[in-house]
Amino acid sequence: MTTASSLETRVGRVTLKNPVLVASGTFGFAREYERLFPISALGGVMVTGITLEPRAGNPPPRLMETPAGLLNSIGLENPGVHKFIEEELPRLRDLGTEIIVNISGFSLDEYGRLAEILDKETGLAALEVNISCPNVKKGGMTFGVHPESAAAVTRMVRQSTSLPVWVKLSPNVTDIVEIAQAVVDAGADALTLINTLSGMAIDPEKRRPVLGNVFGGLSGPAVKPVALRMIWQVYQAVTVPLVGMGGIINYRDALEFIMAGATAVAIGTGLFLDPFSPLKVIEGLQGFLAKNPEETIRDLIGAAHCSP
Repeated sequence: MTTASSLETRVGRVTLKNPVLVASGTFGFAREYERLFPISALGGVMVTGITLEPRAGNPPPRLMETPAGLLNSIGLENPGVHKFIEEELPRLRDLGTEIIVNISGFSLDEYGRLAEILDKETGLAALEVNISCPNVKKGGMTFGVHPESAAAVTRMVRQSTSLPVWVKLSPNVTDIVEIAQAVVDAGADALTLINTLSGMAIDPEKRRPVLGNVFGGLSGPAVKPVALRMIWQVYQAVTVPLVGMGGIINYRDALEFIMAGATAVAIGTGLFLDPFSPLKVIEGLQGFLAKNPEETIRDLIGAAHCSP
């Protein structure tokens, strides 16, 4: 028989009642979903990415369904950190689960200022640092594709907050392990991976790109094998906890990520297929452990790496 403690897991300093989170950008600020089910059932909520100033986002169209996933080009639309603190954070604190705030910047200073501002607020479990944003001072290069720039962002945030720092890794790199090691050495408490894969679509009739921003991020089942492989590789290379995401639709997907090395998982595109999918994943994990009563979810972390 499973108990609540059977699903409990720890991502560094953060204790989660269960390993199922919802990914940033797919759950908003939980306003819509709290009408459907108690958010307290989740291990945690990673809120929509926050920037220093409000952003209107990219021009439409912003979304396109693919045969096995979703292309999105939202462009970090958000109200800005100050409005987030004033209008969203008080309600989020009362949801009964861990709140992780995703932050994005366009310079090192912006990341540092965001971390300083949020460090003063109560009720936050951690900061998730999105290093897949363009570095405008370096011609549009993203921070997350080079070890040195990824480490520099991590170091800046680490110096600017006492909160746990989770760094979100981009899969659009040559060597994910090299990036992971660099940000861990710079002070990351945990890693979340993967962010979306870069992609695009073309409308043959219009003979034009479908997305208003031309390129977008691919998520959903199509990226799962890539995400799973990267979790496996990074687990073997670093000692900090990993939060796995990328195409998790059901509890078996979640188990694969956990057995590859993830301490927790996050559901994103799966929410658009079924808003109740996180609850079903939790239920499925409980059922799996019920068949193996001597084990807890923590016993399964990295289990696929063990010799038979």
